Amino acid sequence: MEYIQIWYLMPEILTRPMIINLWGMTGVGKTDLIRKTVAFLEFQDRFVEVELSNADETTWSKNVSDILQSNGLSDEKPSIVLFDEIQRFNTIEADGTPVSQTKFTDFWELLSDGRLSKKEREDIEHYLFSYLFRKKENKRRKMKGETDLEENPYLNLWDAKELKKYLNIKDDVMDIIDMKEEDMVKLILKKQKEKKIYEPVDYSKMLIIISGNLDEAFQMSRETSEADVDANIFHAFTKKITIVDIKNALSKKFRPEQVARFGNIHLIYFSLKTEDFDQLIEREVTNLKNKTKTKFGITLKVDNSIHKLIYRNGVFPVQGVRPVFSSIVDILDTNLSKFLFEAIINDDKIIEIRYDDDKKIIIGKIVNKVIEIPYLGRIDRIRQSNQEDTVANISVHECGHAITYILYTGFTPLQLKSKVASSYAAGFTFPHQIYDTKESLLNKIKIYLAGGIAEEIIFGENNASTGRSHDREQATSLAIDYIRKYGFENDYQATYNLEDYPHRMYQYITDEKIEKLMQQLAKRTKEDLLLHLDLLKNMSKELSKKGSMSPKEICDTAQKYNLNVSIKKEGYLHIPAYHSMLNL
Repeated sequence: MEYIQIWYLMPEILTRPMIINLWGMTGVGKTDLIRKTVAFLEFQDRFVEVELSNADETTWSKNVSDILQSNGLSDEKPSIVLFDEIQRFNTIEADGTPVSQTKFTDFWELLSDGRLSKKEREDIEHYLFSYLFRKKENKRRKMKGETDLEENPYLNLWDAKELKKYLNIKDDVMDIIDMKEEDMVKLILKKQKEKKIYEPVDYSKMLIIISGNLDEAFQMSRETSEADVDANIFHAFTKKITIVDIKNALSKKFRPEQVARFGNIHLIYFSLKTEDFDQLIEREVTNLKNKTKTKFGITLKVDNSIHKLIYRNGVFPVQGVRPVFSSIVDILDTNLSKFLFEAIINDDKIIEIRYDDDKKIIIGKIVNKVIEIPYLGRIDRIRQSNQEDTVANISVHECGHAITYILYTGFTPLQLKSKVASSYAAGFTFPHQIYDTKESLLNKIKIYLAGGIAEEIIFGENNASTGRSHDREQATSLAIDYIRKYGFENDYQATYNLEDYPHRMYQYITDEKIEKLMQQLAKRTKEDLLLHLDLLKNMSKELSKKGSMSPKEICDTAQKYNLNVSIKKEGYLHIPAYHSMLNL
């Protein structure tokens, strides 16, 4: 509101368009906000939505100017344009090479000063000559005896639309159709002598909204299948995204001078919190209650167990609100009709609905009658399909990560899960943000290695699973960077990961040191886990039984074995006390 008030109240003082950028993950309401704002301001007739893409060849428009003109925005009056899903549009590839751009190149002109060039003189002449050629061709064909040609002294619809666009005629297309051909030719010849039709269109009074997802900044947006990660964790990460992160992300898609044209007004959406999803579910259920009361005169009483069922099966934190709406329809709306039918037949006015987690049924109570509908949530079904032995294996693996995490940081991980909504992925131990230092890199390597080592300790080396592969890749990458990139190994102080040929070092000479470092860290990790073997066994059993453990449960369990452990909130950054060290 603060940014658009000048545009709305005093557009005459603007010399450039007002540009506002909205960034956030999908489903947080960016587009909906703009559409509602447009409706509230009653600007529907002065509003256009545009999706730019340099790969899409299905649309006829190849420049922004044509789109604006075809939507009646070819004057200097205030207007609104939304450039949505901007992440689909780029001018450089991931490696920095330019994209051969042929579409929407005038987008950058619009952002620069709000002036878009009109048609060149030869464009108007080409239109006129094309029209006269068609007329002459029709006349020639008629002289040859073709009798199916209709004689029409007036313009057709296509010619009228083209004429309106080329000459910037303010009359309606249907009025232009009534123009005789000879009048049209005279008008073109007259307009050709006027300089105004060749001057750029001034869009300086335009409100330009640019909206997009920008995965380069919202890296967690790729976790689209994660229904088990706490929404508050993603929220904490998105709260730390700044305008600098946004500009860095844009610089991976556009040239520096183009990034500058986006301006400095960047509104960054956080992902939704747990309580946001709870409120959303409550609001939608309340709307359903009100509709049922208004239409049928029946009062719905929906138990909190239904809310929990919807949340478990409908919340994918990085996908926003859309999956929640879908789950409400699947769980509540679809089954409600069966209860309503029974209530209407018996002239009952109250329906009580709840979910029985043990029996997996939705229960509708109508006066003294109870209707039971078997229902297992789509995501619950996947979680339930996890086999007992698989969960036990995953539980030990994840507890290995969690215990070493506690040992090396002093606090619990944010989440610990061994039953997740995935038919292919294992559990996870969700960490806080850890500032990279020499010590923290070594600790991270040990934490990565701990999962597979815990399996060897509990199940024996021959029964250790291959679930360690990704962990070992990450650990090896850190060990390589530790020596080749950061120079934390005294014997190798040069940077050994330079790719540019004149500066390239022989990387293989560091391989032996990297392998030795990995062996040393694996040995220390095993020693640390063996020192806490009872904790590893009992925490693994608890996790296997429950499928997940909260930070409080992890803390309580660890403290029983005399570990000094605390709980840190989402968004906490684990970093050495540099300020205190500096001021000693």
